[in-house]
Amino acid sequence: MRRDDLHSRRVDAVRAWTRVVADGDDGADAVRPEILRSWQLSGVVSPDVTRAPLADEGDTADFWNASPLQTAVERVQEELRRTAEDGDLVIAVTDEQTRILWTYGGRVMRRKAETVNFVPGGRWDEKSVGTNALAIAGRTSAPSMVFSAEHYAEVVHNWVCWAAPVFDPVTGRSLGVIDLSTTWDRTHPIGLATARVMARLIEGALPTGRRTTFADDVGPDEPGLVLTLLGTAEVWLDGQRLLLNRRQTEILALLAIHPAGLSVEHLHALLYGDAAVTTSTLKAEVSHLRAALAGQLSSRPYRLTMPVSTDVEEVQRLLRRGDVRAAVRAYGGDLLPGTDSPELVQMGDYLAVSVREALLADPDPDAVLRYSELAPYDTAVLEACLAALPVHHPVAPLLKGKLAAGRT
Repeated sequence: MRRDDLHSRRVDAVRAWTRVVADGDDGADAVRPEILRSWQLSGVVSPDVTRAPLADEGDTADFWNASPLQTAVERVQEELRRTAEDGDLVIAVTDEQTRILWTYGGRVMRRKAETVNFVPGGRWDEKSVGTNALAIAGRTSAPSMVFSAEHYAEVVHNWVCWAAPVFDPVTGRSLGVIDLSTTWDRTHPIGLATARVMARLIEGALPTGRRTTFADDVGPDEPGLVLTLLGTAEVWLDGQRLLLNRRQTEILALLAIHPAGLSVEHLHALLYGDAAVTTSTLKAEVSHLRAALAGQLSSRPYRLTMPVSTDVEEVQRLLRRGDVRAAVRAYGGDLLPGTDSPELVQMGDYLAVSVREALLADPDPDAVLRYSELAPYDTAVLEACLAALPVHHPVAPLLKGKLAAGRT
């Protein structure tokens, strides 16, 4: 999103906050319904609050040390830290009461976080500090984004936050949330998708003694390797979930896209681009992968030796067949959100444009509604659909609401 658009969006948010929170107007049409509801729940705290209250330090540490979240975060800590540093984010993991248990931040955001007690022990529920993405995600058990003055407390009006719940894969119970926060001017469309990916990463790294599979996931029936790469990252081998880091998943994605195989030099270029990463680092990742795949990854060239299917391939197949509705249903979002692999970035852009162009050419209402959940600010697709519909089509009001939300 361009900075001018972000600035305009921030101005609108400040005006809405002033009207509803500061001046006490009704404001039903001023903000998104989930923000208005959260503002209403936040009325017990002053919008002038300058920092979150802190829970007992010892109790917080004891809870964290005994929590399965601690084990999971430790296992994926490298990935979380790299995400924070690359995006100058502060990342937080909370318990189900929205008490922060763990944080890691880039240099700038770490300092900002400390000034408002966005630190272990900080209580970020709505009754403690007002509207924020952690509180909404924890209360609704759904991903949430809160931008600038959508926050209830004025002290965090310079922030944007994306949060997603983390569920116990065995019981389905919420364990807490993971939140990614930065300054409002660094808002990015993939922020919410990245929070979802990080949540799934933590879920997949929970201790194996208490984890079977995701409560709402059923392993694919087909033999071989099944990769879900759009909007998330999941790898299944013969119906069993594999726990891989981001680089290993990227390597599998590249080998799936190039079934004839890749030399070590070619794979290195597609994965790292011009980054100063040695081939020995790549070879170590491949070695770990080969072990995870029970040896079904050959050398010279690197090639997968079992049946492989991906959602990327499925979306392309459906688009070629002209089945736009099914293609959008299979399209889960950006290809491995946050990847810096040049080849995967290019493939992701190509696929996103392909889906968008297919919708512009054939704006099926159901497909457009689904797409608008993934790309809420792509107003051109919504406009094309509305232009093609009869005036009193039952879906038209929904599309108009989406269009209005996307424009603001």
